[in-house]
Amino acid sequence: MSVMRRAREERDALPDAESHSEGFRLTREARRGALVEDYVELIADLIEDGQEARQVDIAARLGVSQPTVAKMLTRLAGEGYVERRPYRGVFLTELGREMALESRKRHKTVEAFLIWLGVSPDTARIDAEGMEHHVSGETLEAFRKMMNRIEI
Repeated sequence: MSVMRRAREERDALPDAESHSEGFRLTREARRGALVEDYVELIADLIEDGQEARQVDIAARLGVSQPTVAKMLTRLAGEGYVERRPYRGVFLTELGREMALESRKRHKTVEAFLIWLGVSPDTARIDAEGMEHHVSGETLEAFRKMMNRIEI
């Protein structure tokens, strides 16, 4: 059997149960965090765009109802990501700003990589919105290295 064929068979073999379950656990964890990250990143974007992050604007941009946003804002405040002020918008705490920055960096890297692969900018933006939450730091670094290596 050739070395290449053996390597391919090893790569395609079903991993042991512990390794296999780790992938599913990480995916569930990313799914739970994705919604929080989406809200925090959007709030940061609205504030940076010179607007207040108001519940009505968040609902419109996420395509959800205002009661859904209110429930999530209560959760975000409880977890220390946002502050709510009466008769004002929503503001990020330092923890929220850090999360927004990290989320934005992941999103931009994934989006840039997809565009680099030849995906249209609109599709890359939409696809990156879901992928950014599931990609590991190792994979992001590989994306960056590959884009830098080829473009030199």
